[in-house]
Amino acid sequence: MLDTSARLLRLLSLLQAHREWTGADLAGRLGVTARTVRRDVDRLRELGYPVNASPGTGGGYQLGAGAEMPPLLLDDDEAVAVAVGLRTAAGNGVEGIGEASVRALAKLEQVLPSRLRARVSALNRFTVPMFRGAGASTVDSSVLTELAGVCRDAERLRFGYRDHGGTVTRRTVEPHRLVCSERRWYLVAWDLDREDWRTFRVDRIEPRPPHGPRFTPRPPPAEDLAAYVSRGISQRVYAARAVVRLRVSEQEAARIVGPADGTLEPLDERSCILRTGAVNLDVLVIHIMMIGCEFEVVEPTELTDRIRAARDRLGRSLEPREATGEVKDL
Repeated sequence: MLDTSARLLRLLSLLQAHREWTGADLAGRLGVTARTVRRDVDRLRELGYPVNASPGTGGGYQLGAGAEMPPLLLDDDEAVAVAVGLRTAAGNGVEGIGEASVRALAKLEQVLPSRLRARVSALNRFTVPMFRGAGASTVDSSVLTELAGVCRDAERLRFGYRDHGGTVTRRTVEPHRLVCSERRWYLVAWDLDREDWRTFRVDRIEPRPPHGPRFTPRPPPAEDLAAYVSRGISQRVYAARAVVRLRVSEQEAARIVGPADGTLEPLDERSCILRTGAVNLDVLVIHIMMIGCEFEVVEPTELTDRIRAARDRLGRSLEPREATGEVKDL
C-alpha cells in the first residue's frame, strides 16, 4: 500500500485526470477504503486544493478551480506532449505566449527525468516545421531555457557571440529579459565590458557555462522593452535612417510593418509616422516602396533625391529605344 504522502500525490493525479470520480472508484484505484479516501480528500483541502464533493449514489469528487493553480502531476506521455508544445510555441514566436512558453519550458525541463528529455529532444530533432516565416532564424530551445534561467536567477552570463560577418567575440553580461518578434528572439542585457545595454540575437549566442555570480538587477533601459528592441533592430544598427509619413492609419500600417521593419507612431486617423533604417539609402528606397502605400519623406532630404533618381531610372527603362540593329538573345 502506498504511504500517505505518495497516496495524496496519486489521489491528486487521479483528480486531475478525470472530471469526476466516485468514492468507490478512487478507493479501488488507491487500494484503500472509502473512509480513507474521504480522509485524504480532507487533507488535500487543508493543503489548499479545492476538491468538491457531491452527495448521493450518483455523486463523486471533482477538483475545482482555485485562486491559484495547483501543481500539475503529469504522466510520461503528458509531460512529453506539454514540452513539445511549449518548444513549438517558443521557437515559432506565437503571438502573446512566446516568452511565457520559454519560462514554462524552463521550469518543466528542470524536473524532467533524463529518459523524457531524450524523447523530447528526439521529437524536436527529427521534426521539420513548415510554418516558419521567411527570414526567421532557428533557435535552440535549450539555449532559450538556459537564458531564461539566468534571467530569472539574476546570474551573470558568459557566451560567445557571432556577429553578422561571422566573427565570434566573448561577452560577459548581466541578462535582463528575452524579447521575441515574429521571426527572432533577442536577449536584452547589460554588457559589463562595454558598460552599456546591448541587444543580442539569441540564434548567435553560444553559452559558455558555468554562469554566475549572482547580481543585483539594474533598472531596465526602457519601460517598454519590446519597443526598445524594435528601435534597435530596425533603426539604431543601420547607417541610413529615415522618418516617413505613411498615408494610412497606424492600425493598417501595423499589418504590413513588423517590429523588425520599423516603429510606428499615430498622427491621425489616416496617417502615421514610420521610423526605419537600412544599410544605405538605395536599400531604404526599396524598403519603403515595398510597404505598398502612399508616403511622404520627412527626413532626410537625401532620401527624396534617391527616390527621384530611382523614378527617373524606372521611367527610362520603359521608354522605347531606337532600333540599332538586330536584337540579340540575352
